[in-house]
Amino acid sequence: MPLDATDRRILAELQRDAKLTNVELARRVHLSPSPCLARVRALEDSGVIQRHVTLLDPRQLDLGVNVFIHVSLERQVDRALDAFESTVCAFPQVMECYLMTGDADYLLRVVVANVEALQRFIVDELTRIPGIASIRSSFALKQVKYETALPIDGAARATSSRPRAPRRRR
Repeated sequence: MPLDATDRRILAELQRDAKLTNVELARRVHLSPSPCLARVRALEDSGVIQRHVTLLDPRQLDLGVNVFIHVSLERQVDRALDAFESTVCAFPQVMECYLMTGDADYLLRVVVANVEALQRFIVDELTRIPGIASIRSSFALKQVKYETALPIDGAARATSSRPRAPRRRR
Protein backbone atom coordinates (compact mmCIF):
# COMPACT_ATOMS: atom_id res chain seq x y z
CA MET A 1 0.00 0.00 0.00
CA PRO A 2 1.56 3.30 -1.03
CA LEU A 3 1.54 5.79 1.84
CA ASP A 4 1.09 9.51 1.36
CA ALA A 5 2.10 12.26 3.79
CA THR A 6 -1.27 12.14 5.58
CA ASP A 7 -1.02 8.38 6.12
CA ARG A 8 2.46 8.89 7.56
CA ARG A 9 1.19 11.60 9.92
CA ILE A 10 -1.61 9.28 11.06
CA LEU A 11 0.87 6.45 11.69
CA ALA A 12 3.26 8.72 13.58
CA GLU A 13 0.47 9.98 15.86
CA LEU A 14 -0.89 6.48 16.51
CA GLN A 15 2.60 5.19 17.31
CA ARG A 16 2.94 7.95 19.91
CA ASP A 17 -0.50 7.29 21.41
CA ALA A 18 -2.76 4.48 20.19
CA LYS A 19 -5.51 5.62 22.57
CA LEU A 20 -6.20 8.80 20.61
CA THR A 21 -9.84 9.22 19.76
CA ASN A 22 -10.59 9.47 16.07
CA VAL A 23 -11.68 13.09 16.57
CA GLU A 24 -8.37 14.01 18.23
CA LEU A 25 -6.36 12.09 15.64
CA ALA A 26 -8.24 13.83 12.83
CA ARG A 27 -7.53 17.23 14.43
CA ARG A 28 -3.82 16.45 14.73
CA VAL A 29 -3.46 15.35 11.09
CA HIS A 30 -5.74 18.09 9.72
CA LEU A 31 -8.57 15.91 8.44
CA SER A 32 -12.23 15.66 9.26
CA PRO A 33 -13.13 12.62 11.40
CA SER A 34 -14.83 10.54 8.71
CA PRO A 35 -11.95 10.51 6.17
CA CYS A 36 -9.49 10.02 9.04
CA LEU A 37 -11.33 6.94 10.25
CA ALA A 38 -11.50 5.60 6.68
CA ARG A 39 -7.74 5.99 6.34
CA VAL A 40 -7.07 4.25 9.67
CA ARG A 41 -9.31 1.36 8.65
CA ALA A 42 -7.56 1.11 5.27
CA LEU A 43 -4.19 1.04 7.06
CA GLU A 44 -5.50 -1.74 9.32
CA ASP A 45 -7.05 -3.70 6.45
CA SER A 46 -3.84 -3.52 4.42
CA GLY A 47 -1.78 -4.80 7.37
CA VAL A 48 0.29 -1.63 7.81
CA ILE A 49 -1.31 -1.35 11.26
CA GLN A 50 -1.07 -4.86 12.65
CA ARG A 51 -2.49 -4.40 16.15
CA HIS A 52 -2.86 -2.02 19.06
CA VAL A 53 -0.96 -2.76 22.27
CA THR A 54 -0.30 -1.32 25.70
CA LEU A 55 3.36 -0.95 26.66
CA LEU A 56 4.19 -1.93 30.21
CA ASP A 57 7.17 -1.07 32.38
CA PRO A 58 8.92 -4.41 33.04
CA ARG A 59 10.53 -3.10 36.25
CA GLN A 60 7.09 -2.31 37.69
CA LEU A 61 6.21 -5.97 37.07
CA ASP A 62 9.45 -7.26 38.62
CA LEU A 63 10.81 -8.29 35.21
CA GLY A 64 13.95 -6.17 35.22
CA VAL A 65 16.42 -8.67 33.76
CA ASN A 66 16.88 -8.35 30.00
CA VAL A 67 19.01 -11.11 28.47
CA PHE A 68 20.18 -11.69 24.92
CA ILE A 69 20.69 -15.36 24.13
CA HIS A 70 22.59 -16.63 21.11
CA VAL A 71 21.51 -20.10 20.06
CA SER A 72 23.30 -22.30 17.55
CA LEU A 73 21.67 -25.42 16.16
CA GLU A 74 23.41 -28.66 15.28
CA ARG A 75 21.89 -28.59 11.79
CA GLN A 76 20.41 -25.71 9.82
CA VAL A 77 17.79 -27.66 7.89
CA ASP A 78 14.21 -26.47 7.47
CA ARG A 79 12.77 -29.08 9.82
CA ALA A 80 15.16 -28.16 12.66
CA LEU A 81 14.63 -24.42 12.13
CA ASP A 82 10.85 -24.80 12.10
CA ALA A 83 10.86 -26.97 15.23
CA PHE A 84 13.06 -24.51 17.11
CA GLU A 85 11.00 -21.49 16.04
CA SER A 86 7.64 -23.00 16.92
CA THR A 87 8.88 -24.11 20.34
CA VAL A 88 10.56 -20.79 21.18
CA CYS A 89 7.52 -18.77 20.11
CA ALA A 90 5.48 -20.53 22.81
CA PHE A 91 7.69 -19.24 25.66
CA PRO A 92 6.26 -16.05 27.18
CA GLN A 93 9.74 -15.00 28.41
CA VAL A 94 10.96 -14.71 24.81
CA MET A 95 10.14 -11.19 23.71
CA GLU A 96 11.91 -11.33 20.37
CA CYS A 97 13.49 -14.06 18.24
CA TYR A 98 15.56 -13.49 15.12
CA LEU A 99 17.11 -15.92 12.64
CA MET A 100 20.61 -14.52 12.23
CA THR A 101 23.68 -14.56 10.06
CA GLY A 102 27.07 -14.88 11.74
CA ASP A 103 28.21 -17.02 14.66
CA ALA A 104 24.79 -17.98 16.08
CA ASP A 105 21.68 -19.15 14.26
CA TYR A 106 19.23 -17.29 16.50
CA LEU A 107 19.21 -14.27 18.77
CA LEU A 108 16.57 -14.22 21.51
CA ARG A 109 15.66 -11.36 23.78
CA VAL A 110 14.37 -12.80 27.02
CA VAL A 111 12.85 -10.92 29.97
CA VAL A 112 12.84 -12.53 33.41
CA ALA A 113 12.65 -11.45 37.05
CA ASN A 114 16.12 -12.54 38.14
CA VAL A 115 19.09 -14.79 37.46
CA GLU A 116 17.34 -17.80 39.01
CA ALA A 117 14.42 -17.38 36.61
CA LEU A 118 16.87 -17.20 33.72
CA GLN A 119 18.59 -20.36 34.90
CA ARG A 120 15.24 -22.18 35.12
CA PHE A 121 14.32 -20.98 31.63
CA ILE A 122 17.61 -22.10 30.09
CA VAL A 123 17.86 -25.43 31.94
CA ASP A 124 14.20 -26.45 32.04
CA GLU A 125 13.01 -25.05 28.69
CA LEU A 126 15.68 -23.99 26.22
CA THR A 127 18.14 -26.86 26.59
CA ARG A 128 15.31 -29.38 26.13
CA ILE A 129 14.67 -28.26 22.57
CA PRO A 130 16.15 -30.96 20.31
CA GLY A 131 18.99 -29.97 18.02
CA ILE A 132 20.60 -27.16 20.01
CA ALA A 133 24.40 -27.16 19.74
CA SER A 134 25.21 -24.16 21.95
CA ILE A 135 23.66 -21.41 24.04
CA ARG A 136 25.42 -18.18 25.02
CA SER A 137 23.77 -15.44 27.02
CA SER A 138 24.59 -11.80 27.69
CA PHE A 139 22.90 -9.64 30.30
CA ALA A 140 21.88 -6.12 29.42
CA LEU A 141 23.40 -3.90 32.10
CA LYS A 142 21.46 -0.80 31.12
CA GLN A 143 18.82 0.01 28.53
CA VAL A 144 20.17 3.03 26.70
CA LYS A 145 17.41 3.33 24.11
CA TYR A 146 14.14 1.53 23.62
CA GLU A 147 11.73 2.46 20.86
CA THR A 148 8.61 0.82 19.63
CA ALA A 149 7.76 3.46 17.03
CA LEU A 150 9.15 2.78 13.57
CA PRO A 151 11.03 5.65 11.86
CA ILE A 152 8.27 6.63 9.45
CA ASP A 153 9.90 9.93 8.51
CA GLY A 154 13.18 8.15 7.78
CA ALA A 155 11.40 5.72 5.48
CA ALA A 156 9.82 8.61 3.59
CA ARG A 157 13.21 10.32 3.17
CA ALA A 158 14.83 7.08 2.02
CA THR A 159 12.25 6.56 -0.71
CA SER A 160 12.23 10.20 -1.72
CA SER A 161 16.03 10.42 -1.94
CA ARG A 162 16.17 8.30 -5.07
CA PRO A 163 17.82 10.10 -7.97
CA ARG A 164 15.32 11.82 -10.20
CA ALA A 165 15.51 12.42 -13.90
CA PRO A 166 16.52 16.00 -14.74
CA ARG A 167 13.73 18.34 -15.77
CA ARG A 168 13.61 19.50 -19.35
CA ARG A 169 13.66 23.20 -20.00
CA ARG A 170 10.96 24.62 -22.18
